[in-house]
Amino acid sequence: MRIVQMIDSLEAGGAEKMAVNYANALTKNIAFSGLVVTRKEGQLLSQINQNVDYLFLNKKNKIDFKAVFKLRKFLKNNKVDILHAHSSSFFTAVLVKLTLIKIKIIWHDHYGINQDLRLRKSLILKYSSLFFKGVISVNTALKDWAVSYLLCSNVKYFPNFIEDFYASNQKIALAGEEGKRIICVANLRPQKNHLFLLDTANLIKDKFPDWSFHLFGKDFKDSYSAEFFDKIQDLQLCETVFFYGSIDDVSNVLTQCDVAVLPSLSEGLPLAVLEYGLHKLPVIATNVGEIKKIITSENNGVIIEANNTYQFTQALTDLIIQKDKRVKMGKNLNEFIQLNFSEVSIIKNYLSWINSSNFAGRKSL
Repeated sequence: MRIVQMIDSLEAGGAEKMAVNYANALTKNIAFSGLVVTRKEGQLLSQINQNVDYLFLNKKNKIDFKAVFKLRKFLKNNKVDILHAHSSSFFTAVLVKLTLIKIKIIWHDHYGINQDLRLRKSLILKYSSLFFKGVISVNTALKDWAVSYLLCSNVKYFPNFIEDFYASNQKIALAGEEGKRIICVANLRPQKNHLFLLDTANLIKDKFPDWSFHLFGKDFKDSYSAEFFDKIQDLQLCETVFFYGSIDDVSNVLTQCDVAVLPSLSEGLPLAVLEYGLHKLPVIATNVGEIKKIITSENNGVIIEANNTYQFTQALTDLIIQKDKRVKMGKNLNEFIQLNFSEVSIIKNYLSWINSSNFAGRKSL
């Protein structure tokens, strides 16, 4: 079997990370594993396994025939069977299929705003799905949406999985006191709810002034970013909250922290929580998306309601005070993730699906 992953960029995001994870994992399981990036390279470039065949298209426009034929040549020369397109890269996949009919397309849906999927409409995606042989959804809500909206009936739910990656040479020494650090890994977007996190940090600062917050993620330099940094100044949190931006690999900073949080307003099945658990960190996260499929009980994490400052502050206070509870909770979460969200189990199911389904089944217009 010969499979190529495709993604629009290698910025440090969930969909981008999963494209790299699949490409890397498949090198151990199939004859050929490739990765194509259409528009922009980024920090995840350094995480691509040396056995992955890599191509950057440098696509300039939505319809870029030079990029399409460059992709066609790569697929044809490497005798690729399946083009696995992540998120918005599906459009490029469909364009190349029009020139290379034998290619089978899998579309991988990583959509992260799940409050009301009934409002999610895209005629381009809908009619492009006529060319899909299969659809992967990262949570059950997206699967239900795909079944009801798309014109491909071969829809499968596969949760995200984590790849244990420690090869980065990037080393960051965190500010704050050792043994008293709280980490949040989330790009600076409104749905990640950093402003709420700052309110909590302000309350924790008064109770536990020696504890600090360490935030990692891409800064888009927009109005939300400006509001975030202004609020840090207004609340006088400059010695409590530290924002580092986006980094190649969070493993080395996770090992320096003691509690992990994710205060999102919306999620799918977030890789950040899986990464937290991989490093045996106790987690506090909001009750959104499919986080409850990871944090299944009070023994392996804390679930709070979004925007509930009292719950969040109380949960953090409990973990700050009770070190034994932190350690046990992190250990339990690690064991659960290793059992249910490992690369080995999900890749096995992925390949079984491809081999058994023959990618048949399509709705009629």
